[in-house]
Amino acid sequence: MNSTRRQWLLGLSSLGAGAILIGCNKGVTSEANEAKEANENAEPEVTATEDLMREHGVLRRALLVYQETAAKLQGDAAIPPEPLQKTAKLFRDFGEEYHEKKLEEVYIFPAVRKASGAAGSYADILIAQHQRGREITDFILAATAGPKISSGNVKSFANALESLVRMYEHHAAIEDTIVFPAWKQTLNSKQLDEMNEKFEEIEHEQFGEDGFEHALQQMAAIEQSLGLSDLAQFTAPPPPAK
Repeated sequence: MNSTRRQWLLGLSSLGAGAILIGCNKGVTSEANEAKEANENAEPEVTATEDLMREHGVLRRALLVYQETAAKLQGDAAIPPEPLQKTAKLFRDFGEEYHEKKLEEVYIFPAVRKASGAAGSYADILIAQHQRGREITDFILAATAGPKISSGNVKSFANALESLVRMYEHHAAIEDTIVFPAWKQTLNSKQLDEMNEKFEEIEHEQFGEDGFEHALQQMAAIEQSLGLSDLAQFTAPPPPAK
């Protein structure tokens, strides 16, 4: 074989190898881009502390229903009992039986007690308030079981709603600003990841795949039925003129 032909064949084989290499590189780049795009489009993971606080958001919306209802009842307005019955059932199932009993009382309070400090000193009070809340929820469920709230029971019912709201507003504020951050400090990054998965697993066991979303839908429907869904109506009036 003459040198010219040999050089031509060598050049051809090099070109083929280069084409294969370029093709492989394109495949790898394409897969990397797809993985990057999938990662960018993936829903961000909700951490355990974020989960606790957004659940508080649902419960605060229930408390706002109680607050607005109590104000109307104190003004002698007639309130249908069904939305309040639904609110109490949601508060019982999502707040008391799940959020409090399955998460806070099993994982949060024991950990902050063990760590001592300010957060640990609140644990007993918070548990006592959980119990008092369950007693008031029992009262609300009983009072709203019939076709209307008994006229002789209206004032005591409104007072119970107001006392529950007052207690839980302070309760949730302490948990959000002191207890939950202190609990997070007791965990390293691996343990926190494990708790993220554990809390999600508990939620799915309790409510199915979309427990939080379903609670939000229920809460929105209750607000709609009571005329409380328009946020603008709660805008504060301007201060008095000087």
